[in-house]
Amino acid sequence: MTVRPDAASKPLVHIYCDGACSPNPGIGGWGAVLIAPEHGNHRRELSGAEPNTTNNRMELMGAIMALRALKRPSRVVLHTDSQYLRNAFEKRWLASWQRNGWRTAQKQPVLNQDLWRELLELSAVHDIEWRWVRGHAGIAENERCDELAVAARMELAAKLGRR
Repeated sequence: MTVRPDAASKPLVHIYCDGACSPNPGIGGWGAVLIAPEHGNHRRELSGAEPNTTNNRMELMGAIMALRALKRPSRVVLHTDSQYLRNAFEKRWLASWQRNGWRTAQKQPVLNQDLWRELLELSAVHDIEWRWVRGHAGIAENERCDELAVAARMELAAKLGRR
C-alpha cells in the first residue's frame, strides 16, 4: 500500500467484509461492517445478495459496497478472509492484469473484471491497507460479516423459493 501525503488528515475506518455463495455458483450474499474509531467506534452494517453469482464475486461486492458507503475519502483498514481480494492488491496482481490487457499470466481473461475495475476506482479515492484474517477463526467482526452474507443469501433464496 502506498500512503498518500494527505492520508493523516483523512478519517480512519475499519472495514470487515465477507461473501457467501451456496452452491457456488448460485445464490450469493455479501456482508460488511464499517467501524469509525475516531467517532466512538460508530458502526454500520451492510449486506446484500444476488441470485446468480460466485463466492469470489460476493467477496469483491462486500468490499465494493463498504467503500461506496464512505461519504468522503478515508484511511481504510480493510479486513478480508479472501486471499483472492487481498492478494490482487498486495501482490500486485491487478497491476499485472492491467499491463497484460486484463489477461492472467496464463493468458486467460481475468474473471470479475467489472468488479476489479470498480475496486481500482475506489482505491484511488481511499488510502486502503489490505489485511487478511483467517475465516471462521473467532474474529468477531469477520464472523458478523459472514452472518450478514449468509442471512442475505438465505433471504433471497427464500424469496426465490430456492434453498
